Amino acid sequence: MTVFPLTGDHAWLATQRLPEVTVHASGVLAQTIRAEVRQTRRFRTDVQVAVCTLSRVRETALWQEVEAAVPEHGLGVEGFVVVRRGNDLVVAAEGGHGLLYGYFYVLRYFEWMTSDFTVVERPAVPIRMLDHWDELSGEVRRGYAGKSIFFRDGEAVPDLTRVRAYARLLASIGINAVSLAAAELPDVARLAGVFREYGIAVSLAVDFIDDPRDERVAAWWSATVARVYDVVPDLGGLVVRSARDAEGANLLARAVAPYGGTVFWRCSGAEPEPDWRDRRADRARAAYDTFVPLDGRFEENVVLQVKHGPLDFQVREPVSPLLGEIQETAFGIELQVTQEYSGQQQDLCYLGPWWREILQSDTTGGGGATVADRIGAIVAVSNVGDDVNWTGHKLAQSNLYAFGRLAWDPAADPVSLLHEWAAATFAMDDRTRSELVAIMAGSWRTYERYTAPLGVGFMVTPGSHYGPSVNGYEYSGRGAHHYADRYGVGADRTVKTGSGFTAQYPEPLSSLYEDIYTCPDELLLFFHHVPYDHVLQSGSTVLQHIYDTHFQGYAEVEAMVARWQAIAERFEPVVRENVSARFAVQLATAREWRDQVNTFFYRLSGVPDALGRTIHR
Repeated sequence: MTVFPLTGDHAWLATQRLPEVTVHASGVLAQTIRAEVRQTRRFRTDVQVAVCTLSRVRETALWQEVEAAVPEHGLGVEGFVVVRRGNDLVVAAEGGHGLLYGYFYVLRYFEWMTSDFTVVERPAVPIRMLDHWDELSGEVRRGYAGKSIFFRDGEAVPDLTRVRAYARLLASIGINAVSLAAAELPDVARLAGVFREYGIAVSLAVDFIDDPRDERVAAWWSATVARVYDVVPDLGGLVVRSARDAEGANLLARAVAPYGGTVFWRCSGAEPEPDWRDRRADRARAAYDTFVPLDGRFEENVVLQVKHGPLDFQVREPVSPLLGEIQETAFGIELQVTQEYSGQQQDLCYLGPWWREILQSDTTGGGGATVADRIGAIVAVSNVGDDVNWTGHKLAQSNLYAFGRLAWDPAADPVSLLHEWAAATFAMDDRTRSELVAIMAGSWRTYERYTAPLGVGFMVTPGSHYGPSVNGYEYSGRGAHHYADRYGVGADRTVKTGSGFTAQYPEPLSSLYEDIYTCPDELLLFFHHVPYDHVLQSGSTVLQHIYDTHFQGYAEVEAMVARWQAIAERFEPVVRENVSARFAVQLATAREWRDQVNTFFYRLSGVPDALGRTIHR
């Protein structure tokens, strides 16, 4: 494997270092590890690090300790063991994938490893994938960090150095799959070759608009897939971004099955006719109504890719009922690392706490299986582009890092992950790191406070999806969302008087959401239309809560900016300027959210703020 110089922004691989490492393994991924060793900064210490397959572990000083640590059921393809005793440290695994992840584990934690220990790790979710909605033109759908790092002017970029650097970043956090646009076969082969060096399988993103019952369609896809696998034999499969007919999943699955491929079918569902006048026409019902009747009718190599919420990646939604209801079909959860509805990498919004909350959600409501327990894949739309720092906002790198780490371990603590990321990304003292983490850790909650209240969603500018537009989507083809009038606000999704969406959840969740007095405050307006003077479980009225949280959210952004300014000089100029500029935009945007939302509800209700704060009338 060729060693390429590390150039540009190294993200969380910027500060890490190791002593000399010996590698007792062979194969493509062993060569990758050797290349990593050659380009990793050195750390002077007496500790000797060995990376070896279990078949060669007896070549190391700690072979007995390693063999004793291997679980009875083995490590699997991706698991690894790390053992340290005194000045000897051994990473061992069944093969190359586990060794690569074990190597990056040691790289991440080595300078914190100060005593003897034994660690055994296996990923909780077998497929950990990032979808890239990059067009061959170089544009990126829902991209907020520049143009594509893969494509330009209809073909793959000639220099894949940055793609290799990206593959390295993904492998370091345990990502093992990506989807890319279906380019010309030589370009697909070149890109797949780079990702292969880091144990990452490439799938192709396609749109399926054909009639799956037409034999000519089946023949065309079968022949096309065969040509692709001739060039890329280890292709992961196909990711269907959009489609008209779910039966197409089986057609594509049969086409890729002879090659061991998988079809990832995004569950958008057949949405109701777009009529804001019809309060029972509910987009939230669509995926469940479409796919639950089809459960068990898909081929074994189909994975249903379910959005985490029933709508569209809003800053607060209930967990999709599909994630608890699918029983006979393989499925995964889809998240958004790209911040489409959470600030678009202009506003700081660290999503780790939200994702962990989703992954640990009880799908039964009665202490049963969590989302993480049930899924076979965790997928997200990537947030990278060709901006110098990958993500536009330097601090948005934390979301990519957190996604990978939570995909490996859904129970990981998001604040601890922030500390990991910050320590690996910036050369700074512990006090500065703690201050940066304090600024970032609660930023998702802050964003929620100054944007859409109590689970309403979609109060964004149509098209761009950035900034406030309270009625922007209210009379659009997407259907109404907040239904605000002079008496109250919220969407009625109850069985008794609304769209019946609450019935898609099992008991006791269905009854919990159906009852206005037991529905969690943060989701109240997602499920119920309530009077402004309805008293929340917090003790505040709905209207006062709207006023309070929007004033609070703006004040928290002001505090974030002030705290950043106090430590900004400790960062390199390029980081300081990038983050400071983004905070200036966020502060102005938060002010608009606060004033527009509060004024909208004051004008409707005529009820002033109980604390007498300024609301523009």
